[in-house]
Amino acid sequence: MPSPHHSASTDIGMLNEQPLHAALKAYYATNDAAREVDVDGYVVDVVQNDLLVEIQTSNFSSIKSKVISLAQRHPLRLVYPIPREKWLIKLPKKKGGRTKRRKSPKHGRVEEVFKELVSFPDLLCREAFSVEVVFTHEEEVRRHDPTRWRNRGWVTVERRLLDVVDRQLIQRPCDALSLLPETLPEEFTTADMAEAMDGPRYLAQKMAYCLRKMGAITQIGKRGRSNLYITADA
Repeated sequence: MPSPHHSASTDIGMLNEQPLHAALKAYYATNDAAREVDVDGYVVDVVQNDLLVEIQTSNFSSIKSKVISLAQRHPLRLVYPIPREKWLIKLPKKKGGRTKRRKSPKHGRVEEVFKELVSFPDLLCREAFSVEVVFTHEEEVRRHDPTRWRNRGWVTVERRLLDVVDRQLIQRPCDALSLLPETLPEEFTTADMAEAMDGPRYLAQKMAYCLRKMGAITQIGKRGRSNLYITADA
């Protein structure tokens, strides 16, 4: 097991740590697990015996070199939270105003992990690497910034963990492949995937890209302008 080492960079990182990340780190750091461990020059969130646990709430691309390097030498599990239920908290625009809280109509789904996994999909081919999707109930805090035009100026400032409701482990390409809808035809496009999963086309495209990179599906040609795929075991 890597030995714990506390550094100035660790202190700075913890000061900048978001509530959701801190709460998940506490959730995974049970029993004899160590937090904030220096491993091969990187600070790892949690070490459970020989397993390194890295929590990333978004933007896998920002830790690409870290994850690839650590997975070459150690068992590594990347934890990614997806909110199954979410409550939106809007801070008052003006001093003295009222904070508003409402439940979001959106429900997170496991396929959303592919939006981030596009940064290193073939890493799932390594025995030492795995991804755990943790389904949560969360609060998302937003403040109004009149200089922003997206979302009418509302900007997310933090996410807060309310509860962990489920977890799903993806250890091998076959685990990722099992997320394809069973109703897909033997030959399929991303349009077929999107329809079968009742989701957006862009998400189906990211999913297809990842599955192809990890060798779980194969492109066999075209149907019109769309790539045509089959599963690798078909």
